[in-house]
Amino acid sequence: MTAGTVLATAVGGGAGSAAPPTASHRSTDTMLQHGLDDLRDLGVSGTEGLVRDGHRMTVARSGVADLDTGAPMPVDGYFRIGSTTKTFVSVVLLQLVGEGRIGLDDPIERWLPGVVDGNGNDGRRVTVRQVLRHTSGLYDATNDLAALRSADEFLAHRLDHYSEAQLVAMAMRHPPLFAAGTHWSYSNTNYLVAGMLVKRVTGHLWHTEVRSRILVPLRLSHTFYPGDQPTLPQPHAQGYRQFAPGGPLVDTTVFNPTVTASAGGLVSTTTDLARFWQAVARGRLLRPGQLADLQQTVLADGFQEIRPGIRYGLGIMWIPNRCGGSWAHVGSMPGMSTLAAATPDGHRSTVLYLATELADPDRAWAVTQRQLALLDDLICG
Repeated sequence: MTAGTVLATAVGGGAGSAAPPTASHRSTDTMLQHGLDDLRDLGVSGTEGLVRDGHRMTVARSGVADLDTGAPMPVDGYFRIGSTTKTFVSVVLLQLVGEGRIGLDDPIERWLPGVVDGNGNDGRRVTVRQVLRHTSGLYDATNDLAALRSADEFLAHRLDHYSEAQLVAMAMRHPPLFAAGTHWSYSNTNYLVAGMLVKRVTGHLWHTEVRSRILVPLRLSHTFYPGDQPTLPQPHAQGYRQFAPGGPLVDTTVFNPTVTASAGGLVSTTTDLARFWQAVARGRLLRPGQLADLQQTVLADGFQEIRPGIRYGLGIMWIPNRCGGSWAHVGSMPGMSTLAAATPDGHRSTVLYLATELADPDRAWAVTQRQLALLDDLICG
C-alpha cells in the first residue's frame, strides 16, 4: 500500500542481503524451503513460495494458516496481492497507449477534468507517464485511512467502502509533495487515478479491462477483484498484522479491498502471479514500444536505504542483485505481503507470500533482509 508499509514487509536487503557462499550449490527446492523456514522462525505465521523455471514449478510452504487451529499453510492459497495490482493496471494502460487511445504524455486534466485539482494540485501539469512512474508528486491518500492506524480503528473501519474518486478527493485535500516530474515518491493515489483513466478511456471498470486483456488470455483463473467482498475464497491463510511494536498480532483477514481498489485490490495465487510475471517480462502482453516504456526507469529515491540501485518504471520495479537484477513489484494489504519477480528474459519467475506484517523494527528488518536474500537466490539460481 504505502511505500513504507510495502517495503517494511516485502523488500529488504542492502549490505547484508547477499546469499551465503553455499547458495549456488543448493537445489532450488532446498533454498526455497530453507528461506521460508527462516521467515517463519523470524515471526511470520505462515509463508508460501513458488519458483517457475520455464514450465517447471517448485513450491514450498512453512508455518501455519491459522494461529488458533494450527492448520498448515495451503500450497497455492488465495491472498490479497496489494500493490502488485499496479503492474496489471499499468499493462492495461500501456495496451491502450499502443492502440492509440491515450498518450503517456497526455495531461490528466484532458481525461479527468477537475479530478486532480485544489491545494496546488493541477491536472494540467501532471501526465499519465508521471502517474504511472510515481513522479506526479500527488499525496498518498492511504496515509489518511483510519483503518490502518491502530487495531481498534481497523476493527471499526475494516468494512468501509471507498471508490477511486473518493480516495483521490482525499488526496486533493493535501498540497502536492513536489512539482510533477521533479522527484519520485511512491503514492497509491497515482494508481487510483490510473484506474479512473482506464474507465474514462474504455468505458469499462479497470478490473473488467484487467480481466479481458490479461486474465482471460493468460488463463489466470484464480486472479480477480473482489469489490466489497471482505473475505477470501478457500483455501487461504489468515493474515495477521502487528499494529505497534510490542503489540499483539491482530487477525486482519476480513477486510474490504476497495480501500486500495486499482492501487492494490486484486486477489491471486502464487501460481497465477508467477505466470503473469513471466508473460510481462517475455513481452507477451505489450508491443515492443510499450514494453520499452514499461521498463524505462528512474531511481526510486525513497527505496535506496532498502537496497541501493532500486529503480521504478511504469508500474514495475528493477531490483539489482548479484546476477544483474530482476523485474519485480511488492505489495501489501493488512496482514499480507507479496514479492513477485522475473528474470529479464522471463524464463524464471518467483513469488513469495507472507501472512504476517510485523511492527517491531528489528524483527521487521530481519524479515525484509531474509526475504530479498531469498529472492536473489531463487532468481539467480
